Amino acid sequence: MSVSTALTRRMILLMPLAAAACRRGPDILELSGTTMGTRYALVAVDHDRKVDAPTVRAAVETALARVNRQLSNWDPNSEVSRFNTAQAGTAMPLSAEVHSVLAAAERIHGASDGAFDVTLGPLIETWGFGAQPGAARSPNADAIAASLAQTGQDKLRLGAASLSKTNSKTTVYTSGIGKGYGVDQVVEALAALGLTDFMVEIGGDLYAAGRNPDGLPWRIGIETPNPHDRAVQRVADVSGLGVATSGDYRNYFEQDGVRYSHILDPRTGRPVTHRTASATVLAPNAMLADGWSTAMLALGRERGLAVADRADLAVLFVERDTASQGGGFVATPSRRYQELQG
Repeated sequence: MSVSTALTRRMILLMPLAAAACRRGPDILELSGTTMGTRYALVAVDHDRKVDAPTVRAAVETALARVNRQLSNWDPNSEVSRFNTAQAGTAMPLSAEVHSVLAAAERIHGASDGAFDVTLGPLIETWGFGAQPGAARSPNADAIAASLAQTGQDKLRLGAASLSKTNSKTTVYTSGIGKGYGVDQVVEALAALGLTDFMVEIGGDLYAAGRNPDGLPWRIGIETPNPHDRAVQRVADVSGLGVATSGDYRNYFEQDGVRYSHILDPRTGRPVTHRTASATVLAPNAMLADGWSTAMLALGRERGLAVADRADLAVLFVERDTASQGGGFVATPSRRYQELQG
């Protein structure tokens, strides 16, 4: 065999390998970390293999640090914390981002008949579910009434670029909407890097964009609201949607044979007592899904379905089945949820 013939054959063998290398699949980036007192995780499909993990992590961490500087109730220098220590009548300037969060909270508050309220901090602390150390407990009627006097979104005045309050003791507590907003900020950071297919999750609130690594819609498991069993109640196919679930089955206490959920009714200042154990919302972004899932759980399935259909919201309610011998659950979707999930 001549040298030229041998080289030719070797080139023929190598050419398919080179072509295969050019066609190799996308990078699958998986990152996780801590933020907002919980964990975040993301999976992104990098079709062009142009973004490395350190670049993505830097963008994500920068976005989350900015969110904490804006909304954290634990950072005394955050925008929210500075507002909480302000006196009544003081118009505090707001960043455009915080203004958008509070404007969304105001809309959800109105559309949910007041079931969502970002001023419940005093009540949350009174019931022992807040950041202050101490066991959860059932307070007396006077303590509840005193906390109720400090709460209520009607005590907030949201201006074009500022926020004030009519009661100096009124505070903003963003736990019911802040994680979803944080997800959305990470989504913007990933989109700015040119990524189109990804899933971002912070403490159970998430947003799924495009397709998963298999080229299919992201499949999101909705947990059965049982603290002793991590089973999946339903699976939702999600693309271009935020998803959030609020439940009463992980954060609660029992006293004198009575079970008290951390989900408080803003009208009564007491934990909800209906049979709804969880509410999952699919929405255009994670912030809305987060806020609305809190409102839907506070409302419960019966009132919540009416509000969901009126607002064209995709909601899945899961209730305790009191007629079941085994303590099972019953899932009820809203009209919009059925349309989205078939």
